[in-house]
Formats: sequence, C-alpha cells, structure tokens
Amino acid sequence: MAREDDDDPFRPKAPPAHVLGEPIDTLSVGDLDVRIAAMEAEIARLKAARAARESSKRAADAFFGKRD
Repeated sequence: MAREDDDDPFRPKAPPAHVLGEPIDTLSVGDLDVRIAAMEAEIARLKAARAARESSKRAADAFFGKRD
C-alpha cells in the first residue's frame, strides 16, 4: 500500500541511478556492474512494453484489417 506522502509533489525525488552520457571514469568496477544491471533490466522492461504494443497492433490489424 502506498504511503500518503508518496504523492507529495514537494517531496524531493531521488536522483536517477545513471544519467546517459555522464562521466563514468571515477566509478568502481562494482559501481559499473550495478549500473549495467540496472540498464539491462530497463532494456528488458522496454522490450516487453514494445512487444505488448506490437501484439496489440497485430490484434487490431487482424480485427479491423490492416490499413496503409
């Protein structure tokens, strides 16, 4: 269950774990491994969302007929 203050627009948000393009030369091997794992998980999430949308589009095309 969400806490009441989770929706507070004035509550400071945590900074992102990684910002694309930021300098990485001061990160340790462990820090790099953590960031790689987080990015791989995000890529998997994005691929799953893309596949779901493609499936929905195929179903709609099959039902309504594909239009160009």
